[in-house]
Amino acid sequence: MAANCISGGAPVARRVRAYFAPGKRGAEAPVVFDPSRQGGFDLDAPPVPWIDLGSIQGFTRSGTSRTAVMETGAPAAGFLQVRESLGAQVSFTFLNWTKLTMALATASQHMNVLAAASGGASAAVGAQAAPAVPVQSGSSATSLVLAGGDAAQFAAGQMIAVDIDYNGQTGFVGTPVAGAYLRKPLADVDYVRRVTFNVALAADVHANGLTLAQALPGGAPAAGAKVQALTGFVDREGGSFFQEWSGLFVMEGGLGDRIAYYYPRLQPATSAEETALPLAGKDKGKLERIALQARLLALPVTDPLDGERVVCYRSFVPAKNALV
Repeated sequence: MAANCISGGAPVARRVRAYFAPGKRGAEAPVVFDPSRQGGFDLDAPPVPWIDLGSIQGFTRSGTSRTAVMETGAPAAGFLQVRESLGAQVSFTFLNWTKLTMALATASQHMNVLAAASGGASAAVGAQAAPAVPVQSGSSATSLVLAGGDAAQFAAGQMIAVDIDYNGQTGFVGTPVAGAYLRKPLADVDYVRRVTFNVALAADVHANGLTLAQALPGGAPAAGAKVQALTGFVDREGGSFFQEWSGLFVMEGGLGDRIAYYYPRLQPATSAEETALPLAGKDKGKLERIALQARLLALPVTDPLDGERVVCYRSFVPAKNALV
């Protein structure tokens, strides 16, 4: 049967969806988005390890690359064009506040506010934390197995952080997602859990442990991991650490056509900034939604196909039966 062909028009999209995945810091190994295998993924169920951060507003791409024309002859005339520098930025507004959206919207460390122990001195990033509880074997990204009696220290609806003890290591810390870089040893045994991205909400507490409402971003807990309750998040203006994640932005047209922008390496390029979005309807002029403003710098990678250095891949899937 012959196909009923249609002319290929410009996609009409309602929204832009944002997805981020943690690369391996130090090795500069970003997460790969393969359009041949993943180009048509369910937008509500992205492939592992991509994390769905929902719809964003005001998505803008800007190239910062510079080119120049080489000249030859007398009088000089253009001979060929060369690229002098390579760079790009993306900016947009997050419509929700989470651990990851806060971290991506500020060029600094992002910390978990661990539940405080009784007594102890106050601190701007949270006081000394209540003791952590060991995670037992058999745990997964969505279920934590705890020893008898330990589960009673937690409650359904409580946020938790899961990671190993800090034991004096330097360099990138956080398992498996790096949350900080240390140049010298510290004394806080809970430091890794203060900066870890392995956080989730406890949906249920039972005799043998915790059932999580969402999968831990880093997957199943590492050997020796412990769990602590947390009460919120905090970031700081300043410091020397920059988050780095792989980014994927998808626009889906009404006819099934799809544009995807894959940035292998993105780092926040601005200090923490919020924007007020006035609410429409009967609350217009009375209430505002406080949203996170993000601007990210795209860093280059070397494409193994041909050794070229690039900062972004744009892929397009036409509508069914559209002329190409």
